Amino acid sequence: MATIRDVSKLAGVSVATVSRYLNKNGYVNEVTKLKVEQAIRTLQYQPNAIARGLAGKKTRTLALIFPDVTNPFFAELARAVEDVAQMYGYMVILCNSDNREDKEQNYIKVLKQRYVDGILFASYNLRTDDVDALKDENIPLVMLDRAPRVASCTVVSSKHLEGANMAVQHLLDVGCKKIAHIYGPQETVTGRERFIGYEQSVKHFPWYSPSLVEPGFFRLDGGMAAVENLMQRHPDIDGIFAGNDTMAIGALKKLQRMGIKVPDQVALCGFDGIDLTQIVEPEITTIAQPIYDMGMLSTRLLIKKIEGEIQEEQTHLFDVNIIVRGSTERNRHDD
Repeated sequence: MATIRDVSKLAGVSVATVSRYLNKNGYVNEVTKLKVEQAIRTLQYQPNAIARGLAGKKTRTLALIFPDVTNPFFAELARAVEDVAQMYGYMVILCNSDNREDKEQNYIKVLKQRYVDGILFASYNLRTDDVDALKDENIPLVMLDRAPRVASCTVVSSKHLEGANMAVQHLLDVGCKKIAHIYGPQETVTGRERFIGYEQSVKHFPWYSPSLVEPGFFRLDGGMAAVENLMQRHPDIDGIFAGNDTMAIGALKKLQRMGIKVPDQVALCGFDGIDLTQIVEPEITTIAQPIYDMGMLSTRLLIKKIEGEIQEEQTHLFDVNIIVRGSTERNRHDD
């Protein structure tokens, strides 16, 4: 493969002149431009993005670190990130951490070596010293959705607490008398705030008990296992708020296997608004986040940080809304 030195030799100019032409960061006269362009065509030279970026540590590359490639929520986020990045002339490296801190730490190390311009974290394993180290190395970052309580940084998320209150109130409105909650990891803002929202909404009822909550780990199999445990402890549960849609789908599947009718015997509400909630039967009522909009905004903010347009750290919380579907529409077949 041809190198920049090969181009400079064939064009009869210095390596620095070729570099100025490629990076458009200095004057090159028209005659010299033609010589360099001819040499590039002749040699079929392909500039190395990393090599071009060494001087200014800019490669027009972003990274998105997310915890679970099997969760459709992150697929929609990733699509938005990539769409916006391409619009601004950036490429995106997708990194699935599998919720493992060691894997995430290795990603951070490798991404630094590759001179990525900025990193989006949709993860809860990021440590305070990681944030500080990235800032010291002038690598901008934005926390997306799952931001933990770490050092000051820009966060894009939604109103999880309000959404949880909305979910429980809807279940009460459709006549539920005993509502359980399948919760996500409590080390995440999403899992913790949705849990708190549930607890705030039901703790004053005489039927409430701490045994009405069960972990589901934001996974489909977690939702299935949680439903089985909850129904064994409380066979009279008639409403379930699942902390994300993936767990809600698992819960629906298990309830149906147990012969429990949804929504007639148990009404079910999820959280996120992923498309898969419309594929199952009955379709699942969900508290919808503007997933694509969150991905778009977080990417724009990161690029603005990279390009020096914004310096201050910000927090952006999107509103959520309820989408009522068959899993809670108890009277939909009534005459």
